[in-house]
Amino acid sequence: MQEILQYFPDLSEVQIAQFQKLEVLYKDWNAKINVISRKDIDELYVKHVLHSLAIAKIQSFKPGATVLDVGTGGGFPGIPLAILFPETRFYLIDVIAKKIKVVQAVAEALGLKNVKAEQIRAENVKGDFDFIVSRAVTNMPDFVSWVKDKIKKQSKHELKNGILYLKGGDLTEELKDFPKATEYNIADFFAPDFFETKKVVHLPLKFKP
Repeated sequence: MQEILQYFPDLSEVQIAQFQKLEVLYKDWNAKINVISRKDIDELYVKHVLHSLAIAKIQSFKPGATVLDVGTGGGFPGIPLAILFPETRFYLIDVIAKKIKVVQAVAEALGLKNVKAEQIRAENVKGDFDFIVSRAVTNMPDFVSWVKDKIKKQSKHELKNGILYLKGGDLTEELKDFPKATEYNIADFFAPDFFETKKVVHLPLKFKP
């Protein structure tokens, strides 16, 4: 938890309490439904929570903005971002029902009114969003094909509407067809060695009616 306060010192008491609860909630749920690998659960705050919050170092979401989290798994990056941005609406989706069950339970336990979680494929989602976030669910070309028609027309953030993707390693080949993609090294924001090769990729996408 100290890592979160170190990099996000302006949290409210409510947000601090919500972040603190994550460990108990995920350990409890993980004992019933394995949503986080056993070796990672002890490093929840660095490998999952802080990793998710790297997106916030690239772009702060504005009140009223809408964000789709595709392949959220146990709720990452969506749940930590929803705590950090309580006035932004988050729609967390996954194809695996038991993972969505965990996300719904965690969101309810934290009192997150800005989270909706549903078992649905990205291609079947209706509506459009300011940003679509995800944590390495597939390669970028496939991901773009799933979500390219779900972007709002009007951009109201510093970055243009589109994808904010958490991914690691050398992405040269994967991004070769996306010249507008920008890579941000998470190690520029967070000190732990875990982030050495981790990145946030921003890929602006045009509105498609």
